Amino acid sequence: MPTPTKGPRLGGGPAHERLILANLAQALFEHDRITTTQAKAKRLRPLAERLVTFAKRGDLHARRRVLAVIRDKGVVHRLFTEIAPDVAERQGGYTRITKVAPRKGDNAPMAVIELVREPLSPRQATVREAEGATRRAAGSGAAGAPAEASPQPADSVDDAIGQSVSADDTAGGAAVTTSGEPAAEAAAQPADAVDEAIGQSESADDVASADQGAPEAPAAD
Repeated sequence: MPTPTKGPRLGGGPAHERLILANLAQALFEHDRITTTQAKAKRLRPLAERLVTFAKRGDLHARRRVLAVIRDKGVVHRLFTEIAPDVAERQGGYTRITKVAPRKGDNAPMAVIELVREPLSPRQATVREAEGATRRAAGSGAAGAPAEASPQPADSVDDAIGQSVSADDTAGGAAVTTSGEPAAEAAAQPADAVDEAIGQSESADDVASADQGAPEAPAAD
């Protein structure tokens, strides 16, 4: 007989084990909670959650997969129409196992396995949404989409900062000279032109002072 890989074997063989788990799953979906041994509860949990996942899918193929395990059509109908909508927001963890007092007689460890049908709290919903966003971002990054923009070189960053500062100064409205030109444009004139203008003004002042200080010529007889 092969060695079981998912826990202790239930019943006398694999077929008997499948029947035991199917009956336990049917009772769980019918009553929402059952009391059984801890070994059976641990073996029932993955099967029950798999069947709930099929019920959330809701198509005909999923219903046939569930009917292959649970033969009672009334229980399957309740699973698809009542239980699946209650756990639609959950991404797993549809069952809960709680240990209880040992069974009288053989002192077997007992547990209560029940369906978790209460809605998510606002905090749990926020955490689930954040985890989903993180997984989507990681998936998009693995698919080839860049998660972050590549850092620019230091020179290009300095150039961009200098251009933005000069644009702000121009847009802010520079001082206007008496001739009506902006001060920035006046400051941008060549130094030779400025020197030439200064020289012309000085020569004009010298000529005017020379004319004022010259003696008057005597009148001719």
